[in-house]
Amino acid sequence: MNTINKFLNRYPCILGEGAVIERLRRVRGIELDPFVVNSAFIYEDKKRRALEGICREYLDIGCQFGLPLLMSTPTWRASRERIAAAGLEGADLNGDNVAFLEQLRNSYQGYADKVLICGLMSCKGDAYHPTEALSVDEAAEYHAWQAEKLAATRVDLLLAATLPALSEATGLALALAMTGKPYIVSFVVRPTGTLLDGTPLKDAVAAIDAVANPKPLAFMINCTHATFARAALLHEANSSTDVRQRMIGLLANTAALSPEELDNSSQLVEEDPESFGASVAELGTDLGLKILGGCCGTDGRHLSALAARLQSGIMRKRGQISYY
Repeated sequence: MNTINKFLNRYPCILGEGAVIERLRRVRGIELDPFVVNSAFIYEDKKRRALEGICREYLDIGCQFGLPLLMSTPTWRASRERIAAAGLEGADLNGDNVAFLEQLRNSYQGYADKVLICGLMSCKGDAYHPTEALSVDEAAEYHAWQAEKLAATRVDLLLAATLPALSEATGLALALAMTGKPYIVSFVVRPTGTLLDGTPLKDAVAAIDAVANPKPLAFMINCTHATFARAALLHEANSSTDVRQRMIGLLANTAALSPEELDNSSQLVEEDPESFGASVAELGTDLGLKILGGCCGTDGRHLSALAARLQSGIMRKRGQISYY
């Protein structure tokens, strides 16, 4: 059994981090790069401090509640093409961002062993527009460079997230499989049980499992409200028992809005942290999801509320009583 499987089997649940890029976007005096977004923040003091502050907040929450934590490198847009467009060819954005998170993790000493770092990747184009998705072959070629760069570091696993279409998700899985590192594929889904391109979840999972060798460690859903994820996973026609067995986690939005509505929203739509924590934690209880965290709209308040629920659930299972 590999190290990641041992880690997953050791803990009843794992806390996922909350929003990072979206929170940085709202910091006064800081601008995201049009090409690499926040991947080069580690090279400028003010931006690095802002990024580190958010990461430490999530680490502090995980440590406070004694929960293992999954953190993602700030490499969502660190492909070779985007790095070149940003004029950063001489910098190792992928390797340096892994080192940045490793340094933060190690500063937590005894808690560090409970923190997993995943090398984060995503689609080439807009994650809310499946028509921009690459074909399988195009995606495998395009993403191979970044996958290899991340795999050459000491990340614990790789994560391809916020994927709207089967074709590019498949190509990404092929690129990740070639590295030999354990990896997870994460979709954006609709309540109807499909990806944004209309592919039923059961077909997407089956198709990727059939061609990727080795196949993904598991699948996840992200950038999706908890109620949408629940409806998708329980959809009678487009989901299945097999899908639910392969689905390991959810990084949830706070807004119960479609991608189209979120894309056109000029204001942040927030959800009460306690409501968020309850609805996301219940998916762990009801559907066996193990990695639970936040995406758009979330911050430390939402993650703390979720962590309290997860910790309380663990203590109840141990026959103890916890009050929150």
